[in-house]
Amino acid sequence: MYDIVFISYKESNADRNWNLLKSRYPSAKRINGVKGIQQAHIKAAKKCFTKMFWVVDADAELLDNFNFNYEVDEYNLETVHVWRSQNPVNDLVYGYGGVKLLPTRLTKKMDTSKPDMTTSISSNFKVINQVSNITAFNTDSFNSWKSGFRECAKLASRIIDRQNNTETIERLDTWCNKGTNRPFGLECIAGAKAGKKFGEKNKNNPKELAKINDFDWLLESFYAECKRN
Repeated sequence: MYDIVFISYKESNADRNWNLLKSRYPSAKRINGVKGIQQAHIKAAKKCFTKMFWVVDADAELLDNFNFNYEVDEYNLETVHVWRSQNPVNDLVYGYGGVKLLPTRLTKKMDTSKPDMTTSISSNFKVINQVSNITAFNTDSFNSWKSGFRECAKLASRIIDRQNNTETIERLDTWCNKGTNRPFGLECIAGAKAGKKFGEKNKNNPKELAKINDFDWLLESFYAECKRN
């Protein structure tokens, strides 16, 4: 029904996950190596010919029972749809890293000044209560740190529209404390704590918060923290 796009940027498990997706859905497309999350999604939208398109992140390990047969009615063609994902470090299950179904036209002209990509596309947002994948970001030190940093910067700064404050506090606490015994769990927690601090400090500074979408800046920040510690 809708185009499927796999978006990758230097993830160590990207090729493996891409090959698995391609084996199940041969018509899937790939956007690889585009700097900036928003720019990558804009390029993805420009490659699509359907009114909506699916986005699968490079670190997503799709569940066997998930398929791409969801159909959007005409009243929701401008709505961002997000499925749930399981976090392999702290076991949280919510929209972080989940498969997304995006409106093509609106994605092409999204507001790139906003730090949170999904809420910069449309004011209409729908959570689908189904787990689509495991977000296997904990494959190396940097990607684990980066994932914790980015998500906790967004949570702590309250930039995500319609955030539930109690839920946000619980998620922040889990990101910052749980998973020490999991692969690269310590790096994830270190990134989460640094991201929380960064988000709280810059909650009223959208320009500074937008840096969380710049992977080169994140890599520099990661190395700087490694040197400090």
